[in-house]
Amino acid sequence: MNKKKYCVALATSCLSVLLLLSSCTEVENTYCRFPCRFVFNMQRHGISLALNTMASTPGVFCDVSRVLHKGASYFRFATNHQQCDSVIFTQEDALSTVLIGVHNGIIIGFGAFDSPPIFYAYDAQCRNCFDPDAIPVKDYRLSMNTAGMATCKACGRSYNLNTGGNVVSGPSGKNLWRYQQASCNTVAVSVVN
Repeated sequence: MNKKKYCVALATSCLSVLLLLSSCTEVENTYCRFPCRFVFNMQRHGISLALNTMASTPGVFCDVSRVLHKGASYFRFATNHQQCDSVIFTQEDALSTVLIGVHNGIIIGFGAFDSPPIFYAYDAQCRNCFDPDAIPVKDYRLSMNTAGMATCKACGRSYNLNTGGNVVSGPSGKNLWRYQQASCNTVAVSVVN
């Protein structure tokens, strides 16, 4: 092989490796590395009006968390349209591991701008503020509005939930953490990481 062909082949190989590495980094940075296990079977748990509204209406997002009331665990569902309800854990939930995001919260919903709509599952913490290694761990929970924006009151960033959780106002920063294994159908909603 002559020197010119060798240099072209070497440059092409290096460029391919760099593109491969950078694309892996983007994917790794898009998705949350922390465990999450939320499974809600609508036939076993019963109906959550807030979750049902989210599942049937693109642009409606639901903040999911675990709450305790009189010693019992409940799933709490609150939409960005001010609909809120709770459903008690089943025996199966009580016996299994339930991890809802890095700090007890995920935001789920179908984006309003794609056809067919894309199901998104985000962590409910501001990725640019939350530090899982901080002592004590501080809560940077996002608040949602009816337009599908999530805002962090600590840093002032707003994220568009309809378009992958990208920063749309405030200081530049990383997009919201997303969960890769997420699904929603008429029977069940699950986010498992």
